[in-house]
Amino acid sequence: MEWTDEGLVLSARRHGENSLIVNLLTREQGRHAGLVRGASSTRNRGLFQPGNHLRANWRGRLAEHLGNFTCELLHAHAADYLHQPLPLMALSSATAILGSALPERAPCPSVFEKLQALIGNFNKSGWQVHYIRWELELLAELGFGLDLSRCAATGSDQELIYVSPRTGRAVSAEAGRDYQDRLLSLPKFLREETNTDVSGAILYEGLKLTGHFLGRHVLSDTRFGLPAARQRLADSIRRQPTHEKK
Repeated sequence: MEWTDEGLVLSARRHGENSLIVNLLTREQGRHAGLVRGASSTRNRGLFQPGNHLRANWRGRLAEHLGNFTCELLHAHAADYLHQPLPLMALSSATAILGSALPERAPCPSVFEKLQALIGNFNKSGWQVHYIRWELELLAELGFGLDLSRCAATGSDQELIYVSPRTGRAVSAEAGRDYQDRLLSLPKFLREETNTDVSGAILYEGLKLTGHFLGRHVLSDTRFGLPAARQRLADSIRRQPTHEKK
């Protein structure tokens, strides 16, 4: 059994003295793991950093076997953001979430395309907003999309400032007045395009919203819930006063 595809590195863990088990998000094969022999050598040391874009050849005796990867680097995205701590955190967060959330060997070309687009946005102003919207879109891709178009109680599309933590549906200011402490905040930038600056506190509210539903629906079966990289990103963004205009 053999195939060749392009992939983005989600994770790599040591196996034996010189090998790694590498987890890739490939364009056609989905999330797929394989053994890379000699991956810990000096020559290959930076090849399997999360987010790097590779061309991978996989070979195994049977389709269900772990198999072996032979990889070549197409673009070292991790190196692009080596001196930009926040984008590098976001890259680590996105790859860690996908490494836990996606079923193995299930084709998901749209998820691959959206991750590639997200990585390309990390060098643009307003990338934090793009990242939060990416998490929102990932929830929809996995079948847990939020309904932010109308109030769950009144059907109105006006003054939608809350989200029900149970149903994932928007709630208006009027309908949620008596339940504020039980509802999640719905930041304005998740409902409409805005050219205003977004403070770290508002961005954090967006991350709380998507993080709640990722933890509830997507990562509930994992041992530790949301990845540590995701929490570090949220904490760092919360401390940012504003980000650049989109």
